[in-house]
Amino acid sequence: MTSRTRVYLARHGEIAGSGEFRYNGQSEVPLTPKGMEQYRALAERLKEAPVAACYSSDLSRCLLGAEILCADRGIRPIPRPELRELSFGKWEGLTWSELEQRFPEQWLARMHDFVSVRPPGGENLLDLRERVLPVIREIVARHRGEQVLVVAHGGVNRIVLLDALGAPPSSMFRIEQDFGCLNIIDYHADGNPVVNLLNG
Repeated sequence: MTSRTRVYLARHGEIAGSGEFRYNGQSEVPLTPKGMEQYRALAERLKEAPVAACYSSDLSRCLLGAEILCADRGIRPIPRPELRELSFGKWEGLTWSELEQRFPEQWLARMHDFVSVRPPGGENLLDLRERVLPVIREIVARHRGEQVLVVAHGGVNRIVLLDALGAPPSSMFRIEQDFGCLNIIDYHADGNPVVNLLNG
């Protein structure tokens, strides 16, 4: 039996209003018909993968998709609030232009230092890292030698991938995460993860 844990890390499907840059964060935003179709296509891609368990952000844009991905597997997704997207606090639901007008100094500060500056009432990338990575490590340890599915968000996935690559949070936007994309990470017992697929 292999000591490797394979994690299929998916981003949720397309959401309403995705054509404009808006800080959705932990707000509930509905999936579009295209987003639902992206989940069905992903389910088809993964149909031969022997997935033993599925973990998901508890926000509906992830959890609904996780249910689609698990429908023919005889397993139910396990919601984990720690896998929610970065919290933007008072900025949630606002566009870049609205932030420039309503929070000009704070918005500019975050543009200069998106790793450590927190939106009012929200989180920074270090907070997100401290919230997400312990859960990923827990999942990997619990499913040693198995394959698992994790359904989360663009920001969450980037944090997981950067950690696997040994890169700092400041490299956040050097990784793309399209709606409905798939990443594959193998976590070996020696502690050295290998990213086999990124934004596929």
